[in-house]
Amino acid sequence: LDDNPSHYKITLSGTVKSPKIYFDPPFLMLMPVPLGVKTETAISIIPQDYIRQSRIQVELPEVELEDGERIYPFSVQFSGQNTVLSSDGTNKELICRISFVSSRPVSFSGNICFVDEEEN
Repeated sequence: LDDNPSHYKITLSGTVKSPKIYFDPPFLMLMPVPLGVKTETAISIIPQDYIRQSRIQVELPEVELEDGERIYPFSVQFSGQNTVLSSDGTNKELICRISFVSSRPVSFSGNICFVDEEEN
């Protein structure tokens, strides 16, 4: 460049990929059990396109009983909550155990929301 009036033009292009999580199985149906008995199942959380570590959180639904009382019959245990980028550029899957137990009769259909640190 030293006193050379030539101009150089650099063109950059790229694709932005938003991080996503997928589930296996994609929906959850727990078996009916007697009152006070816990039922649970494991699901795989499959993160994709996370380029840096992020912590996965869960928002559990509140269930309203017939008498108006509100309970939280679901609980979640993670084998790990942080997305991890493998050496091959893919994200490692996370295992999550979802449990349900209630001392009162209840039937429920709803969402359990998983979010990352950026609230995706």
